[in-house]
Amino acid sequence: MSGSGPCVLLFTDTLGDVNGVSRFIRSIGECALDTGRNLRIITSTNFPVPRARNISNFPPLAAMRMPKYENLELALPPAGAVMREARRLRPDAVHVSTPGPVGLLGRCLARRLGVPLLGTYHTDFPAYIERLFCNESLALGCRGFMRWFYAPFARLFSRSDEYIETMSGLGIPRDRCLRLRPGIALESFQPRYRDDAALSRLCGSPPGTVRVLYAGRVSVEKGLPLLAEAWRIADPALHSRKVHAELVIVGDGPYRAAMEELLRGTRTVFLGFRHAEELSMIYAGCDLFAFPSTTDTLGQVVMEAMSSGLPVLVTDIGGPRELVRDEQTGHVLSARDSRHWAAEITRLVTDSDRRTRMGRAAHESVQPRSIQRSFDEFWDAHTSLLGNLRDRHGVSPA
Repeated sequence: MSGSGPCVLLFTDTLGDVNGVSRFIRSIGECALDTGRNLRIITSTNFPVPRARNISNFPPLAAMRMPKYENLELALPPAGAVMREARRLRPDAVHVSTPGPVGLLGRCLARRLGVPLLGTYHTDFPAYIERLFCNESLALGCRGFMRWFYAPFARLFSRSDEYIETMSGLGIPRDRCLRLRPGIALESFQPRYRDDAALSRLCGSPPGTVRVLYAGRVSVEKGLPLLAEAWRIADPALHSRKVHAELVIVGDGPYRAAMEELLRGTRTVFLGFRHAEELSMIYAGCDLFAFPSTTDTLGQVVMEAMSSGLPVLVTDIGGPRELVRDEQTGHVLSARDSRHWAAEITRLVTDSDRRTRMGRAAHESVQPRSIQRSFDEFWDAHTSLLGNLRDRHGVSPA
């Protein structure tokens, strides 16, 4: 692949998976192609990935489903083949987006090639493990691994201020931590994609139904037990007022069967994974977004919902709260108070004027957060670091 400026190899364990990190990496890969930047994405997965000239997917030597995440894959990359490709591409820097086997290989290659190592702290794995396995020892071990893994990084990005503190708690010096402007593909998430008739057919519910949306992994670390309890309270209250409303769950994961059982008898629709134009239509066609996660470093789906014109409810723990102006674009609610969540859901479902006003403000608030701006900032940080090293040591990039 040709391109202007330095060559950066980005290593990621997630590119074929359905999650916000994967969508972000795909998007910055497209930005690199559009702007002629020499960013090459390296991954190893059996899942399908985009066919793009700056993406190299190496068939795994072995792969297994992740415990508690059977729809995600843990893959062992072919180190020799990846090393040969890396030497051919002669990168000026390596960027690691995930601390899995592919990310670990990228970390090793940076040292062997003698190039700067940068990364993004996308996922709070210690918090995930603590919530999924309810085992403090496992979480402590994970924190130790993360501390070791990120120790040699010259720069480490976070997409929220809160996780700068988390990174500092792992022993990463603050002068190595950078806040990266969050961004999404704004054109893919707009109110104009609303199609009430199409969404009614998909959900099997009548037109005019007010829909509360959750999108993301269906797993306990996303706070879904709290949302399930809140909807068990809100749904009968709304029904008694003769309000046609339903909870729409987009995504899949290990908690789905339990959540379906908990919400049996309520007006809830599970749509599974949805993609591309259909996902855009679902966002725009719903009326309120509820995201009770306490483990997200940013919350890509929160920005997608806001850009689609939805007011959002988030918890007071984690990165998503930094996206929300309380009482203006949504609400920041206690992560432990399902009754408060039920009350706010009921309040917004029954007040269309307030929903419309907050949804319009939410849409406007994220329009400056384009993926192109985020990528430009990402790229400038890499070129700035390389320039500083060149000035300090009097050498040119490889």
